Amino acid sequence: VQLQASGGGLVQAGGSLRLSCAASDRTFSTYVMGWFRQAPGKEREFVAAINWSGRSTDYADSVKGRFTISRDNAKTTVTLQMNSLKPEDTAVYYCAASELNYFSATAQWARGPGYGVDYWGRGTQVTVSS
Repeated sequence: VQLQASGGGLVQAGGSLRLSCAASDRTFSTYVMGWFRQAPGKEREFVAAINWSGRSTDYADSVKGRFTISRDNAKTTVTLQMNSLKPEDTAVYYCAASELNYFSATAQWARGPGYGVDYWGRGTQVTVSS
């Protein structure tokens, strides 16, 4: 499956952005979907995950209460609504898909960005100015 992320940009601290990731394949509904980010000089890190139905979600502690992940299987898209943005949220954001079940995928993603991801999208830059 091909993943195409969009929606990044430049925003002031406290502002909001909405990222979208479109999938090319209708098998999208079977995948665990997630977002990762990579800041300059840092390792790629997990941000958020959502199961196939959208009923289960997980977030990195750094974004809990500010970011919301959702999906629309009919439109084969996953979105990341980012509110109350901080300068430390500045990074390239990547969407990702896993063929594992939700428990296994999130456990693997917690190990590091190289684990449990079957498909990566191209990144989209998010810059938050102070």
